Amino acid sequence: MHIKVKRGWEMPERLATPESVFLNRRTLLGGSLGMAAASLAGGPAHAALPGEGTGAVKTADLYPARQNPAYTLDRPLTAERYSADYNNFYEYGTNKTVTPGSNALKVQPWTIKVDGLVEAPFEIGFEDLVRKMALEERLYRHRCVEAWSMAVPWTGFPLSALVALAKPKGDAKYIQMQTFMDKAMAPGQRAFFYPWPYTEGLTMAEASNDLAFMVTGVYGKPLINQFGAPLRLAVPWKYGFKSVKSINRITFTAERPKTFWEGLQASEYGFWANVNPAVPHPRWSQASERVLGTDERVPTLIYNGYGAQVADLYKGLERERLFV
Repeated sequence: MHIKVKRGWEMPERLATPESVFLNRRTLLGGSLGMAAASLAGGPAHAALPGEGTGAVKTADLYPARQNPAYTLDRPLTAERYSADYNNFYEYGTNKTVTPGSNALKVQPWTIKVDGLVEAPFEIGFEDLVRKMALEERLYRHRCVEAWSMAVPWTGFPLSALVALAKPKGDAKYIQMQTFMDKAMAPGQRAFFYPWPYTEGLTMAEASNDLAFMVTGVYGKPLINQFGAPLRLAVPWKYGFKSVKSINRITFTAERPKTFWEGLQASEYGFWANVNPAVPHPRWSQASERVLGTDERVPTLIYNGYGAQVADLYKGLERERLFV
């Protein structure tokens, strides 16, 4: 008799999050600065039909991509219509109903600038970049710092492939990713008290880990705007605000970058932001999480269930604030 041993990130089908719920996470924040941090990386929508509001049609022929069997949750996905109403995208609002506003995001043309400590800085169009990569689908957990979670079928390519394309120099220790800056297109960026543009960062070791994923699509289609079109990050062992959206600049540096929420409230949202149920946020517990689209609360797992893949990255860093 064959007994299947589930991997740490696999979960029962009943815990999968519908797509409509996924898209609209921002309502939880209610505009509060602290709770807001977690939601930024999610991407909100107000009952939008999947596929509306996107301009990434030039790559539509690449979807759906082949599913990578190493990254599954061993159960069918929840119906797409449920996960389009719960997102964080402060460029378009501080609640989770950001879809109407995010329709203003123009993703064609879209250029990504790669600079800093690389052999030769360059710019590349989004379509050109995507067609250089072998796209695949991965089913990932997503854990927000606000203590809710979901499961999402991302399509994209390993961040390590982009690192290889960039050819960083030996003294590059960090990779910084930045969202677009356009106050006319994104009225939320007119809020002077936020350190726009949205910026996040990883160590080179984290960026080279197999789990770090550059996302170009979801639910078998190109990303729609509230998800962070046309290009976003997914690092599933970290809290969601680390997964920066709508990336248009990638910089390799020797110094640790100051990230968006760290710049606002470093005591609550640090650079590392790894998921740990035993380390509370200063204002709420992280021991459990609400599964979007259900009435369930489930225990949170260390590194969001991906510890076997990433725990070794943090050996020797015990003095760092790895989990806040």
